[in-house]
Amino acid sequence: MNITELLPRLHLLTLGAYQAYLWVDGGAATLIDTGARGSGPAIAEGLRRIGLDTGAVARVVLTHFHDDHVGSAAEVAAWNGMSVVAHVNDAPVIRGERVGPSPNFADEERTLHAQVAAGLEGAPPVRVDRTVVDGDVLDFGGGAQVISTPGHTDGSIALYLPQHGVLFTGDVVAHHQGSVIPGVFNLDRDQVVASFRRLAELDARVVCFGHGAPLRHDGRTRMREAAACLDR
Repeated sequence: MNITELLPRLHLLTLGAYQAYLWVDGGAATLIDTGARGSGPAIAEGLRRIGLDTGAVARVVLTHFHDDHVGSAAEVAAWNGMSVVAHVNDAPVIRGERVGPSPNFADEERTLHAQVAAGLEGAPPVRVDRTVVDGDVLDFGGGAQVISTPGHTDGSIALYLPQHGVLFTGDVVAHHQGSVIPGVFNLDRDQVVASFRRLAELDARVVCFGHGAPLRHDGRTRMREAAACLDR
């Protein structure tokens, strides 16, 4: 586990092959995604390294239902009375009430998915205390705006903190080998492209991806340049 300070209130948690983010307001932490199953001890260690304990986590926000993002949500949620937040469309999958739909793989994605998903355990069900939709605002970071970004899953969300110029994209956007690209393993690529373009319109300086290194400076320019090249 590595923890990297991106801003004084924002940290990247590297959890093996996966990642999550911590936003801290005073002594209250918000965790965005939880990595794969079994990542709880690493997340707790990340909190410890910045002077917090597991009781400091006020909420966990799940950007979508895939196992590499919600894998440790049940373990983390059991630490205290934190609120677990997810989009209304993905919440039934996260709770274990139904099975989530499989991606519509492009031909070149099938081999890649088999490689990256090898050994990834299924996420245990976890309660969802608050369901959100597009336009809702969460009480951290001066008001975190929920942006519905369908396409990767029906209930994918991004979070935008306008006071700080920070954007959490979930898996609709990725950063791979220096390029900002649409995420892979999607339900509907056309929707992903539309969601990508919507995020590119935001005034985000720091952009935090579900996969790939965050953009720490001038993220808006990189996002807009990438969006302009889509489907040319």
